[in-house]
Amino acid sequence: MNERSGLALSATQVSKTVSGPAGALTILDGVDVALPRGESLAITGESGSGKTTLLGLLAGLDRPTSGSITLAAHCLDDLDEEARARLRRHLVGFVFQNFHLLPALDAQENVMLPLELEGRADAGERAAAALSRVGLAARARHYPHQLSGGEQQRVALARAFVHAPKILFADEPTGNLDQRTGGGVGDLLFDLNREHGTTLVLVTHDPALAARCAHQLVLQLGRVIERSTT
Repeated sequence: MNERSGLALSATQVSKTVSGPAGALTILDGVDVALPRGESLAITGESGSGKTTLLGLLAGLDRPTSGSITLAAHCLDDLDEEARARLRRHLVGFVFQNFHLLPALDAQENVMLPLELEGRADAGERAAAALSRVGLAARARHYPHQLSGGEQQRVALARAFVHAPKILFADEPTGNLDQRTGGGVGDLLFDLNREHGTTLVLVTHDPALAARCAHQLVLQLGRVIERSTT
């Protein structure tokens, strides 16, 4: 399963086991995922169900104990960390619950980072345009501590989309925001997703946010207990 078959990513019988004080602990057990290009997937479930672990495996941030993962037509199974990092740099964007902005950089400099890693000469211009798109042109030279939580997450969205990733991974993107602010960030996330034609993989506890995705996958104790498509 790969991009030629119309899939942005796929996972086949993916499991993750770690060592714990009481012995081996299974976090994921035989999970299958198949997501078409340009579509959206919400991964939901109770805390401890394996949602964030699955997201990290699909993004190539970690390797499964067993099973196979393909990301944007690239099989991750035999890639080392350096090769997976190169792949993420060119193909993937991330949005996290805690924003992960660098405090010593202002908003525009934070958004410029992915472009500078690619060696783009127009990093400043593109970052300024991305901040304008999320309504923060006037805050470009403000540092994270000078921004509200909602503004910081909008900077994170601008950074995630500025290099036009094929796939965006979002881990609880509204989890640290109040309902109103979170709703606005959710609207912006899906607006940008449609504009860029990006494939979206979203981990969330918010049923309203999950319902906006074309596909939903529910985990319980590391296993898929429900799938749905709208």
